[in-house]
Amino acid sequence: MGRITASRSKLKGDPKYDSLLVSKFINNLMWDGKKTVAQRVFYDALDEIKRRLPDVEELDVFNQAVENVKPFIEVRSKRVGGAAYQVPMQVNKTRQQSLAIRWLLTAIRDKKGRPTHLKLADEFVAAYGKEGVAMNRRENVHRMADANKAFAHFAW
Repeated sequence: MGRITASRSKLKGDPKYDSLLVSKFINNLMWDGKKTVAQRVFYDALDEIKRRLPDVEELDVFNQAVENVKPFIEVRSKRVGGAAYQVPMQVNKTRQQSLAIRWLLTAIRDKKGRPTHLKLADEFVAAYGKEGVAMNRRENVHRMADANKAFAHFAW
């Protein structure tokens, strides 16, 4: 199935907030092993959030954004008698987190022409308010699962 990495057991909290989720996010944000660059981008994004929403803790905005983007149900292909069905299935905790992080990063990487930390701040604030590109992605996944409820009995 998926390749097993030691990242879960080896992961340490990030230097500023000592949060495993932040560490995971920074690792996923990182290109070419440039962790300090990824950290600077992430922390700049949080500073931007602090500037925009002075009454809310910036780390809470990030945590809530990831929480809001997590999908609870998704469709998986299942072959039954030569036909492939899209079967709605529950998503486990680690996959929920991975998908949420991946969708947030895809959302900011698709937007061009602005500094990454600003795009990241935008997307966090949007997801915090249950809107934005990553949230739309989640809604679509949920909608697909809902539309294919008829095949739920194929779940394994």
